[in-house]
Amino acid sequence: MFSRKSIGWVLCGLCLALTSARAAEKSGGSPVEKLNWTKGPAKAQIKHLAEVQVPEGFMFTDAKGTQTLLEAMGNPTNGDELGFLCPTNMDWFVVFEFDEVGYVKDDDKDKLNADKMLKAIKEGNEEGNKVRKRMGVPPLNIVGWEKPPAYDEKTHNLEWAIRGESEGDPVVNYNTRLLGRHGVMEVSLVVDPKEMATALPKFKELLTGYSYQTGEKYAEYKQGDKVAQYGLAALVVGGAAAVGAKLGLFAYLALMFKKAWKLIVVAVVAVGAWIRNLVLGKSREPEAE
Repeated sequence: MFSRKSIGWVLCGLCLALTSARAAEKSGGSPVEKLNWTKGPAKAQIKHLAEVQVPEGFMFTDAKGTQTLLEAMGNPTNGDELGFLCPTNMDWFVVFEFDEVGYVKDDDKDKLNADKMLKAIKEGNEEGNKVRKRMGVPPLNIVGWEKPPAYDEKTHNLEWAIRGESEGDPVVNYNTRLLGRHGVMEVSLVVDPKEMATALPKFKELLTGYSYQTGEKYAEYKQGDKVAQYGLAALVVGGAAAVGAKLGLFAYLALMFKKAWKLIVVAVVAVGAWIRNLVLGKSREPEAE
């Protein structure tokens, strides 16, 4: 349905997370305040794959810290989460996760059909809602494109945004895929939809400070490198769908259901305040960077 490890992170465990946060506040500390933060202005390494500039007023934590934060928010992790970047006031955040699928050819860059892709996403979402129901997660209704898929040939970046609705609350899932030699860096922006207009320009500016390490760049592809079994369109509607026939129905469904519930951001309102309390502690104020 969606990309292999789509992480427009679902905060469906918000109640549990809030309980943990309140407990942390009562104890006078935060369960994650000891994370290894790199505060800007600085340069942060994303494993051996890439680096990103952390501007003044922002901070970054590595793979271990990212997984700790996401799990504290009630999100499952799989070990591929590599970085968490956010402004110091914690109003929104960005998650980096690498999918080592190989070199994704962009031969279909001029054939991206937004209508067909949206139809496929809606059909897949219907199945995803069945899984969400069994998991006790509120259903998601896909409204349409917030931003249709667009590919930049110069940067080899693919981005799109889906607008949805869950229990009357607006949901925006903003996705960016940074193509590399050996796979794709999946970058997800998590923000209150009401704050999207303010956060999006800053998010895009952050991405200009991202670069693959030498040997990992898209342009450094060499004959014999692993090539992904699908192209750009499949990155949007889901790489698993492109190889579903080869995997068999049940294997494909297992892949789809495993990731489908992680598509959306539910109850994003007040997430910034919760994260601030979780990381900084109730009695502490965000540092003025």
